Amino acid sequence: MGAHDHKSHAERERLVARCAVITVSDSKTAETDSSGRAAEELLRGAGHDVLRSLVPNAGVAGAVEVALRDHDLVLTIGGTGPSRRDRSVEAVRPLLEKELPGFGELFRALSAKEIGTAAVLSRALLGTTSLGKVACCLPGSEGAVRLALKDILLPELRHLLWELRRYA
Repeated sequence: MGAHDHKSHAERERLVARCAVITVSDSKTAETDSSGRAAEELLRGAGHDVLRSLVPNAGVAGAVEVALRDHDLVLTIGGTGPSRRDRSVEAVRPLLEKELPGFGELFRALSAKEIGTAAVLSRALLGTTSLGKVACCLPGSEGAVRLALKDILLPELRHLLWELRRYA
């Protein structure tokens, strides 16, 4: 590893992301939102700043658009299933410049080890916007949130943001 590579790696490891965690639910409250609480705990534990909110299914599109203005990562929790009320993916996908399909593929593969074939019902999504932001849609269960953050997103978040910023 050359001096430049070492410096870049050190800069990347110090990066602090501004994260918006948006729980999408018509029935949860701040007190009952264990999935949002878990996401906040994991992101803060990794050294990132977190703003957490709860919106109804019908409000997800507006909440994501607003959050993307001031945050490096916008993470929605809930609304990724197959029902008509599940709208998170439809709200986020049009805002993406590049979708990173490996995230959803890996998430479903790891989920299948825990929940079996029900993993196919998840439409977990990760992508980047033209402004160098990251948007992610996760299922609403606490187990899914912990799996996605601990095993996939947190190990790569600083690298992903660094890649988005280095040619900006």
